[in-house]
Amino acid sequence: MADAKERDGRDRVDAMATSLARGRVALGLAALAVPRLTVKLMGLGGGADPGRDYVARMFAAREIALGAGYLLSGDDSGRRLWARIGLAVDSIDVMSGLKTRKGVPLWVTAGAVAVAGGAASIGAAKVAGDLVR
Repeated sequence: MADAKERDGRDRVDAMATSLARGRVALGLAALAVPRLTVKLMGLGGGADPGRDYVARMFAAREIALGAGYLLSGDDSGRRLWARIGLAVDSIDVMSGLKTRKGVPLWVTAGAVAVAGGAASIGAAKVAGDLVR
């Protein structure tokens, strides 16, 4: 049986995972509504580019699905599954960001990798905590 300190740590990780899921939905909705502004804020250019806007909306759908899937899971097993899927996606985002480093400004890479890495860290903590329960 877990002691109080261990339960508090798990509760904090669960709260961070829930906040991450809410953030995913919010970011996804923003990217869906205003893709041009989203990519501009990410440092990926401004101006009209229908192809880039389409990719931003695809990203939006992914973020909404990951966040909503986690939040709408009715039980712990559903949340465990969505946490693992999120961890996989965020880990791939980190690797992709590092791989494309030469093609974008350093600050864009650093920001994107930091955000994806933070999300992956929360996901890893959630998955690890779920494995020892």
